[in-house]
Amino acid sequence: MTSSPSEFSDFAAFSAYLDSLGLFHMDLGPGRMQAALAGLRLLSLPHLAVQTVGTNGKGSTSALLAALLAAHGLPTGLYLSPHFVSVRERILLGGKPLSEDAWTEAANAVLAATAPGGKAGRLTYFELLTAMAARMFTDLGAEAAVYEAGLGGAGDATTALPRDLVLFTPIGLDHAAVIGPTLTDIARDKAGAMAPGGTAVTGPQPPEVLAELRRHAQAVGAQLHDVAALAGYDATTRIAVLRAPLHLVIPDVKLRLAGPHQAQNAALALAGFALCADLLGLIPDAEAVRRALTETFLPGRLHLLRLPGLTPGLLLDCAHNLPALVALKTALACLCLAPSALVFTCLGDKDLEAMAPVAAHLTAGPIFVPELPGVSRARPAAEVAAALGPRAVVVAGPEAALDAVRDLPGTVLACGSMYLLAALFPARQN
Repeated sequence: MTSSPSEFSDFAAFSAYLDSLGLFHMDLGPGRMQAALAGLRLLSLPHLAVQTVGTNGKGSTSALLAALLAAHGLPTGLYLSPHFVSVRERILLGGKPLSEDAWTEAANAVLAATAPGGKAGRLTYFELLTAMAARMFTDLGAEAAVYEAGLGGAGDATTALPRDLVLFTPIGLDHAAVIGPTLTDIARDKAGAMAPGGTAVTGPQPPEVLAELRRHAQAVGAQLHDVAALAGYDATTRIAVLRAPLHLVIPDVKLRLAGPHQAQNAALALAGFALCADLLGLIPDAEAVRRALTETFLPGRLHLLRLPGLTPGLLLDCAHNLPALVALKTALACLCLAPSALVFTCLGDKDLEAMAPVAAHLTAGPIFVPELPGVSRARPAAEVAAALGPRAVVVAGPEAALDAVRDLPGTVLACGSMYLLAALFPARQN
């Protein structure tokens, strides 16, 4: 294990240390983060803080809410994970990455607050970035910030932050080995993000998930709102609605984020915005709402790339678990897209047995399964290909997968792992 330095001389030194912590190293629990926040004097935050918790849709919902707040004039921070090309994609202010100098300064502040011998101890990769996000948003004058949780709820690093609101996106079976094994166990863990006496909003959930959320809310005296009571979005009519505390109907809203599942994310973001506006004394503006919803974009969400030297379009989607693959299958049908081939793999902790039949039906054409060199949790490509059936072919890596589909017609879909997409992203720079 690399020892903690006394100070980072520049962003490159910080990046090297961050990589040494191990992207996949997890040690859930609030203790280190609470001590780090105390050392940073961030046990209370000067900005409104919203946490987004769930299995799927966290990134899109967080980005939409941040855009809604920013469109109403608030300097707004956005904390996302994971990243595709640069770690600086994870911490944004006003939708833009912060400078390397700002990152280095924040990293050194967290390092000083977690010096050896202190109560915080050595932070994990995700804890360090979470503490840095809170520090940067505070130092740079954010008036609101949206923090996307990692895989957990009760023990997640973002749950150690003081929060004014928690949003629950769809909760399903994922990371069962860490916070499962059952859906009820996962829901119980994520419900633990609700603070005593706090406020939360949930989108539609399976019955056992909703029961756990309601049980925990009652146990800790939190107020749990149903999204439909506060807001809605209809992709067919393109109408967005804020129902409470102020009623506002916004017509002609076409989401830039594609797929029917994004309507649910937009509704939850609108509900969160309605409560934030009430807390901040903002008057929602129809044009600002329309602009935020129609302009917000996140890479890797039904994201079509046209790469030099590649005949087909490359459609990237971050679906990496069974519920997300089902949503992707529905989205392709709604968009009348029939991929000519599929590039697919998944990590070792995913339910491949359940995912494989859905993934195999995303195309009638060939399936290319690349190895993911350098990704410690990657599942062997041969194992993935065997589960997908006779149309699946193992290739050496993401670049080999692109070579294999280079002359195919139509659109090629790539999904199954965020780390697969990250490996494919640099190709668009070539």
